[in-house]
Amino acid sequence: MDSKLRLSKVIYASACVMMWTGFHSPSVLIAKGAEPSTSHSITNLVPFQEPISGTVTDETGAPLPGATVRIKGTVNGTVTDLDGKFTIEVGEDAVLQISYVGYILQEITVNGQSTIDVQLEPDATQLDELVVIGYGTQKRSDVTGAIGSVKTEDFNKGVISNPVDLLQGKIAGVNITSTSGEPGATQNVIIRGIGSLRSGTQPLYVLDGFLLDNSDTGIASNPLNFLNPNDIESIDVLKDASATALYGSRASNGVVVITTRKGKAGTTQMNFSASTAWSSMAKKIDVFSADEFRTQVVAAGGALEDFGGNTDWQDELTQTGFSQNYNFSMSGANSEKFSYFTSVGYQDQEGILKNSELKRYSGKLNMNQKAFNGRMIVDYNLTASHTNNLRPSINSTISDMLSLNPTVPAYTNGEPTLLNTNALNPLKRYELYSDEAANNRILATISPSFEIVDGLTYKLNLGVDYSSTNRYQQYKPYTGVINESNVSDGALDEGISANTNQLVENTLTYNWNTNVHHVTVLAGHSYQTFLDEYRLTSSRGFADNNIEPRYQDHNSTSEYPTTVNSSAIRNELQSFFGRFNYTYADKYLFTATFRADGSSKFGDNNKYGYFPSLALGWNVTKEDFMANSFFNNLKVRGSWGQTGNQEIPSKITKASYSEDRLSTGSGSYNTYPIDTDGNSLDNYPYGIVFTRLANPNLQWEVSTQIDLGIDFAIFDYRLTGTLDYFNKVSSNILLEVVPADPVQPTSTYWANIKDMEIHNSGFEVALDYASDELRDFSYNIGGNVTFIQNEVKDSPYSVLTTGAAQGGGQTGATINGYINNQPIGAFYMLQFEGISEDGVNSFKDVNGDGAVLDNDRTVVGSAIPKFIYGFHTNFKYKGFDLGLNFNGASGNKIYNHTAMSLFTKAQLSRSNNTTDFATEFPQESFNNSNTVSTRFLESGSFFRLNNATLGYNLRSENIGLGDTFQNIRLSVTGQNLFVITDYSGFDPEVNTGSTAGGIQTFGIDYFTYPRARTFSINLNLTF
Repeated sequence: MDSKLRLSKVIYASACVMMWTGFHSPSVLIAKGAEPSTSHSITNLVPFQEPISGTVTDETGAPLPGATVRIKGTVNGTVTDLDGKFTIEVGEDAVLQISYVGYILQEITVNGQSTIDVQLEPDATQLDELVVIGYGTQKRSDVTGAIGSVKTEDFNKGVISNPVDLLQGKIAGVNITSTSGEPGATQNVIIRGIGSLRSGTQPLYVLDGFLLDNSDTGIASNPLNFLNPNDIESIDVLKDASATALYGSRASNGVVVITTRKGKAGTTQMNFSASTAWSSMAKKIDVFSADEFRTQVVAAGGALEDFGGNTDWQDELTQTGFSQNYNFSMSGANSEKFSYFTSVGYQDQEGILKNSELKRYSGKLNMNQKAFNGRMIVDYNLTASHTNNLRPSINSTISDMLSLNPTVPAYTNGEPTLLNTNALNPLKRYELYSDEAANNRILATISPSFEIVDGLTYKLNLGVDYSSTNRYQQYKPYTGVINESNVSDGALDEGISANTNQLVENTLTYNWNTNVHHVTVLAGHSYQTFLDEYRLTSSRGFADNNIEPRYQDHNSTSEYPTTVNSSAIRNELQSFFGRFNYTYADKYLFTATFRADGSSKFGDNNKYGYFPSLALGWNVTKEDFMANSFFNNLKVRGSWGQTGNQEIPSKITKASYSEDRLSTGSGSYNTYPIDTDGNSLDNYPYGIVFTRLANPNLQWEVSTQIDLGIDFAIFDYRLTGTLDYFNKVSSNILLEVVPADPVQPTSTYWANIKDMEIHNSGFEVALDYASDELRDFSYNIGGNVTFIQNEVKDSPYSVLTTGAAQGGGQTGATINGYINNQPIGAFYMLQFEGISEDGVNSFKDVNGDGAVLDNDRTVVGSAIPKFIYGFHTNFKYKGFDLGLNFNGASGNKIYNHTAMSLFTKAQLSRSNNTTDFATEFPQESFNNSNTVSTRFLESGSFFRLNNATLGYNLRSENIGLGDTFQNIRLSVTGQNLFVITDYSGFDPEVNTGSTAGGIQTFGIDYFTYPRARTFSINLNLTF
């Protein structure tokens, strides 16, 4: 045996002895002068029946000094000496656990034996872990791309509606933020920066090999809410072009691959879980109390309207939301030929606003059948769900809870008080208004594969994803309100949506192996069709008869005509793709991929886009010169590749027309009169005009990415880490623009902006350290941080405006503006310098021309964080465990649109409630305008404890149940336990702004649903 390797094991054995003596305070210590060849017990011992001795060796037969030998189910154990020998006293029915870092744990039943020799096998779990990649799996050691993975045991815990919540803070380069605190709210998932101006940030989601569509399904919450998080086995995030290029035209925002649970050979079990949770508003905004309000209105010179009450509208309009979650699953394999997993689940999550609730009924069935000696394999996956989503009128409710006069009693004579303006009391609105959507969704795939000859496998993947939604937004008639006609007369919007996504894929995979060469070749064809149908019927004027408008008969009238709007969109995507993987001696890795995508969204001249990638990897620790190195694993990798973006409106490359004519005595003359002297409607017949021009040359947006990475493990795999540098450039930017030539048949047209690019570059660092899991006390700690820079380059426009302000006197004003050499999400506005002696806003004259105009607006920050981070700690002591997960962001800004709309001196003067923001400048005039400026721009940096779980695993025999249960687990979980931030709004993770011109906006807080703090009690049974 190599002397250096033996020396390292001796050192390790010495360290083991020191750690055991420190942790266990042994009563039996090694005597001074004892021979090193003698094995000694180092724990508190109790009488045993007989001594057992033996030797522990490695895979080559060399002794393993410092290996742990423990009696299963106890704290009693020893370690092997320099020759790998041990002696321990045990009962004759005892089970020994023999372990050594980097080797597979072995369990051996004593059965009266007096001598036991054990040979341990290397545990290459981390290197041989299978990672899900495009159209297959690959050993972690062979991966050349940047892939982040999270398994079931590492998911975020608690009340989870959306699967991506399981990942928040877990993977470097992935920024996940909720747009609001509503149950099932949509998340912004940003992987390695934002690469498009208008197509959103959502990645491509792949569920068990089926490519989902991100189209709106008609339900207001996230379209992924149909999937039960308890059914998920792992989530892999493909980040660089080498990993994503095989998905071609939809991979520019990254790919999230979701794998659900499967039955496992040799394991048959049932699982039942139940939890109950309660949620409350995590943070209240400090508006004036009734007494403070009376003082402040008078001090500000306003006309106080005092109704004698003392109402905290934030308390009145919120609730403690209760949630419950039940799941039952069965899994197993009755032979090597058949395995299964099936589950049913029910989740009922109440929000902290009344009439806010998300219910989901889910079912899952996964089966795998083998035939012909394993040459034929059939995978079948079925996911079905029914989701009910009930929502209040969020904007109105948030506005009322922050601005209503606190002296107005909530109730008068047991009924919600009618406001003095004959406006609707928000408590009454809860009774009258509802927004309820019911969604049914089924996703089914069947994937038979057949090994034609040794190494050559054909696979067919057939799947359909069908979703239908009925959504009813209604006001029951209420004649007590006379200035809101939709309330007094009743109103109903009935939306019906149906989405059909069908997939057919054929692939051939060839594997060829020798002692040093490993080749895998994949070739495939994919055809996917999408059909989205929608119809909206709007009606007003219903009888006040205690029957909901949606259940009443209704006839269109001249006063309240019924309107119907409908649409149907069909898209097709055909793809040809291939991948070549070559590994030499497990040291040198090469990957090449190519995909050609043809989409019906693009014009005749550019139907197809072509997306290649190349990657190299080097497993340095496989080299002979690394045999005795400090590293247990060291891999260097690099990749280059291109991906596409087709998330644009359908039909935009095709011409579109509409009927038009003069509709009044004045206005636009879009048609010519029959009579040249005509001046009435009859003289202007209907004519056909362009609403959209054809553009057969429109091309795909393309993202080109370079990635350089290092994966490493040291200290016997205890410390593992990944370092990555990436540079992603998006070009051929798609945008709807105003033509430079004023004489055009349409006001706007779609085009690729020549030379314009969006750059994202940065560094990712992820580290994880784990102690010995076999000790009574063990722990692991890990974290990740991502530094990212985003810039718009070579734009021909001085500014592309979005993030339009809303509200009286504010509508359309620019909040976000995209400018050369500035990031997407940049805030473009005037710089506030205070209130002048005249009581009006004072802004900085940036260009020094003596006047403050639009050209004095500048970029004053960005909604995109400069770096994001997350870290976790997990502690285990015997049956107890504690897990803490933190995440945060820094360097970003938030525009507090809520403050701009509500917290002003003008509002206070009208006896509407505000915060002390409105009284900051005593000299401010009531008539001062709410101009978009840095006055309402705040820091968005935060640090959050987003998840904490304390659990206990109970052995069923300890409570008199014998072996009835394999495991009983009790746990409590807290979510959003605290957040450290300077932001004055409900929560710094927010984005509820209104886009302008279809260009996406970020970092705007406009009447956002508050975020909850949640506690849950959980029970898990395995049997």
